[in-house]
Amino acid sequence: MTQNLPGLERQPDAMERISVDGGTVQTYSFGSGEEVLFLANGGPGLPCDYMRDSHSHLAGNGLRVVTWDQLGTGRSDRPTDRALWTIERYARELEQVRTGLGLGPVHLLGQSWGGWLAIEYALTFPDGLRGLILSNTAGDLPHLVEELNRLRAALGSETVTMMVRREAEGTTDHPEYKAAVEVLNWRHVHRLETIPPALQRSIDGMVFDIYNTMQGPNEFVYTGNLKDWNRIPDMGRIACPAFIIVGQHDELTPACAMRMHHALPDSSIKVFKDASHSTCFETPEPYFEALTAFLQAHRAAP
Repeated sequence: MTQNLPGLERQPDAMERISVDGGTVQTYSFGSGEEVLFLANGGPGLPCDYMRDSHSHLAGNGLRVVTWDQLGTGRSDRPTDRALWTIERYARELEQVRTGLGLGPVHLLGQSWGGWLAIEYALTFPDGLRGLILSNTAGDLPHLVEELNRLRAALGSETVTMMVRREAEGTTDHPEYKAAVEVLNWRHVHRLETIPPALQRSIDGMVFDIYNTMQGPNEFVYTGNLKDWNRIPDMGRIACPAFIIVGQHDELTPACAMRMHHALPDSSIKVFKDASHSTCFETPEPYFEALTAFLQAHRAAP
């Protein structure tokens, strides 16, 4: 049975709670059919609103769109045990959701942190995949940090010196530091005059304990348990077709995307001009056209 939930731009056709390691999570399903586009949203620590509401319109003609609020976020359980906030456990969670809903192999779309999760999932549970879409993401976080430092350098040496000092002091909540991060966010995270309601709901629903534990204090500093994560050497084992999406001005840069493209044995890549990290909102028409073309090209034989 589907509740009439406030804020959802399209009501799901089905909702179900699934047991995972550490609690239960809320799932959302649109459309019906054996062909499934499974959405793993970014964060870590965000509810799925922005991916769910922006991609649910793809459901139909035999394609089912499924997503969930990752444990600790949204309408899922909110445990406080920080030992739960690891990429390995979240990969198991994704598999528990897929099997708990009785889904066969899926087309898995991971955006940002959801892309890291999708890569980890593909390497751990390869039989669960029909296709892999890696949107605004990276496979090598130490390399990503190098790229983020390059982007920060464009602010000028004086500003970078201030940011490094504030990070060392633990005073990243200072207004001058936050102002520098806001400039970087505008350039590389979302080039949007107005934040769409679904994206704003996800931002407002951020669980910072998860984000800080796994990533760090902001989008441009990695101090959490993911900081040394690098799966590029292993990505040659991912045999399913893959499609890599990246914005021209993305914080997870085209250089990061190319590393994945070279590592994957069966991949294509598209750079979206005039877009940054929020490609599906910034350039929606070319984004959904390219995504739909990939899904149609790799649908199961009738």
